[in-house]
Amino acid sequence: MPPGPLPAWQRLRWLRRRSYDVATRQRRIDLRKTLFVVPNAITLGAVFCGFNSIRISASPGAGPDEFYRAAILLILSMFFDLMDGRVARLTKTQSAFGLQMDSLADVISFGVAPALLVYQWVLHRLPVWGLVASFSFIACAAIRLARFNVLASDTTGQPTKPGKYIIGLPSPPASGILISLVVANHAVDDALGDPRYTVAIGLMTVGLGLLMVSTVKFRSFKDLQLNLQVVLLLLFIIGTSAVIWSWLRPQFVLFWLLACYVTIGVVETLRALFQKTVTKPVRPSSVHPPEAPEVPDALP
Repeated sequence: MPPGPLPAWQRLRWLRRRSYDVATRQRRIDLRKTLFVVPNAITLGAVFCGFNSIRISASPGAGPDEFYRAAILLILSMFFDLMDGRVARLTKTQSAFGLQMDSLADVISFGVAPALLVYQWVLHRLPVWGLVASFSFIACAAIRLARFNVLASDTTGQPTKPGKYIIGLPSPPASGILISLVVANHAVDDALGDPRYTVAIGLMTVGLGLLMVSTVKFRSFKDLQLNLQVVLLLLFIIGTSAVIWSWLRPQFVLFWLLACYVTIGVVETLRALFQKTVTKPVRPSSVHPPEAPEVPDALP
């Protein structure tokens, strides 16, 4: 109440103004809660692309053109998956909910969708082994993402700062190799869908799944330092990509880049394992060494 007695008309104006201020404060938008929705909406965009890809791949009579459309949708899903984490870090809206939701979205977009795509494309020719290969990719993707959630969160469930390396092949690059094969297949008029490549694609599907659940360390490109070795490697990748672009087809470049990423992770892990084996310290023997023979005293 305002100090001192007021006329009735002034008292009524003051009450109206106060009720208006209270209503305005109640309708005030919490900017932090609004920004929290943005990265989750991007994640849902990735889920929609994965779902639409599944719908196209599973449609009756689907052919190379439909598989190509499904692969393009999964590439768009990869773009959304790349953006949601960065948007969350820029807006400082990282949360345990977003971490779990992102992993659930990845199971759909980079587990179920690419496995069904490659099965409908070529692996259906192997009724049993093709089904096993496709399901193994989905199972490994789910296990890999569950392990990632455990390693990427603290005891309270909040996401931690990403490290320099990622244990196991991330699901987007793993599925990206299969997706890039479908895209390249469309560029060469379904030549990669020839039955003679069916077993090779099945083995590749199983191998990528095993890499996801392996302990091979892959770079996350965090705190990457530009030294001579990194510059030479980048020049090699850029040069070979330009050659593939000009000699083969531009659609093969994505497959080459992802294959280089996988190869770098495997080679670095093998090199670290070899160096650890070579420089491993020799454990002291538990058996006491034989005592040295006594030397007789010199004659006087």
